[in-house]
Amino acid sequence: MNSRRTFLKQAGLAAGAALLIPSFAFDKVSKNVGLQLYTLRDELPKDVKGIIEKVAKAGYKEVETYGFANGKFWGLTPKEFKALLDANGLKAPSGHYHMDDFVKTGNADRLKADIESSAAIGGKYFTIAGAHVDMSKGADGFKKTASDFNKVAEIVKASGLKFAYHNHDFEFKNLGDTTGYDVYLSETDKNLVNFEMDLYWVVRSGNDPLALFKKYPGRFPMWHVKDMDKAKPELNTEVGKGSIDFKTIFAQAKLAGMQHFFVEHENNYQPDPIGSIKTSCDYIKASLI
Repeated sequence: MNSRRTFLKQAGLAAGAALLIPSFAFDKVSKNVGLQLYTLRDELPKDVKGIIEKVAKAGYKEVETYGFANGKFWGLTPKEFKALLDANGLKAPSGHYHMDDFVKTGNADRLKADIESSAAIGGKYFTIAGAHVDMSKGADGFKKTASDFNKVAEIVKASGLKFAYHNHDFEFKNLGDTTGYDVYLSETDKNLVNFEMDLYWVVRSGNDPLALFKKYPGRFPMWHVKDMDKAKPELNTEVGKGSIDFKTIFAQAKLAGMQHFFVEHENNYQPDPIGSIKTSCDYIKASLI
């Protein structure tokens, strides 16, 4: 009887404790810290194997690629690059690519080669890093690009991957009673087009990520986690040292639909790029997940 009472007491305490834990902790939110490799764009071409090893040693479990060109990732074929990732315990669920050539010419050869490269390294999301918009046409320009997203997303889906779009800040400029980002979210098929929210650019543009999560729940399966220098907002700083309230944002990961997130740092590295990414990773593990 005493053992049963002890069990019930412990179970009650566990249930009570569960109420104190953010709901996203029980959802399919990755606890693996990711890194957008563009962060190390100056270092990677010089020593891709050594840098990937350092990324893993800094505590990362996932990476997001960029820069696939001429059939290779920094001189390595997709098969060779995947082997390098595997050897260091890393996965690449997403990669940054472009679609403007396909939209302009209608020739899908390069687009399909890029999609194949993503699939070959175990990719899940084919992410567009940025897309051309005819800004002179206002909201209609964004509607055209949104339509292009739907078309490319169909091709991506046929290859077994998911389409995503990564924002900057220009999408948030007011276009009458809407913004380009709102146009993208409202004019795209939510079953085909996902969004990788760059939290820094959303905040830098004067917008609130939480408001977007509430307005478009589940549309943001990936995030870029990049902090803003408190004194100079045009500069980055290590995650946890800047002005962005990541704790509040991460608490709403389930509402956003977040599955993967990637640290990105583009300037102002302290004390250096490798030291910077380790500082960010350590903070995230200690304070956010």
